[in-house]
Amino acid sequence: MENKRKKLRLPAGFPYAYETHLHTSEGSRCGRSTGAEMAVACKEAGYTGIIVTDHFYYGNTAADRSLHWPDWVEAYCLGYENAKKKGDEIGLKVMFGWESSYEGTDFLIYGLDKEWLLRHPEIKDATIEEQYTLVHNDGGMIIHAHPYREASYIPAIRLFPDYVDGVETLNAAHEARNMLTDGTVPYNDKALAYAKEHDFPETGGSDIHSTDLFGGGMAFSHPLSDIHDYIKAVMNREGKLMSAVDFC
Repeated sequence: MENKRKKLRLPAGFPYAYETHLHTSEGSRCGRSTGAEMAVACKEAGYTGIIVTDHFYYGNTAADRSLHWPDWVEAYCLGYENAKKKGDEIGLKVMFGWESSYEGTDFLIYGLDKEWLLRHPEIKDATIEEQYTLVHNDGGMIIHAHPYREASYIPAIRLFPDYVDGVETLNAAHEARNMLTDGTVPYNDKALAYAKEHDFPETGGSDIHSTDLFGGGMAFSHPLSDIHDYIKAVMNREGKLMSAVDFC
């Protein structure tokens, strides 16, 4: 049975919910639903907005890497653009980000856009240190996504506290797995301890790849005007992290 009939249970005083870690089939090879389909499902579930974070060039991208950079960027952004078009029609805020990958170490990038990518082809082959400088030079934010996840595509757990602004401490995909299997996967607990150790701002996201939603994300007391408003809220440690158990 599809979970899209379920609704978010929002924290008291925080009526505006945002999915901050979302993939589409146009931008991510592992995505199973289009940007437009994701927008509709999230709107029906009670989200105020979403941030599309498809897998970037060296991740599990759906865009053909044989394309020249401008053409690759156009293809890569299709999921976001289709989600935004549908979001504009149905009253869902849709914002842009991406998930970069370094041999299984993943970072969520917020605050930059398609035009920035077109002007900065060097981001494709940037090191983690260079990525930090490039993103920060133009007001972006870097969040270490699911830093303690264990999977076949992750050869080792690697941490880069000097090159991130915060940590995704509540990845709802991990929670959903625990709920389905009655298991205890401590990925989120370890991420939380890491964030506390370094006094990092925390984020929550679902890491969803289809309209079979399982909740998660972040809730705020006010609506976010744009992606920079989201960055400001995260860095000011505003909002509440939402759990998969808050989806019913």
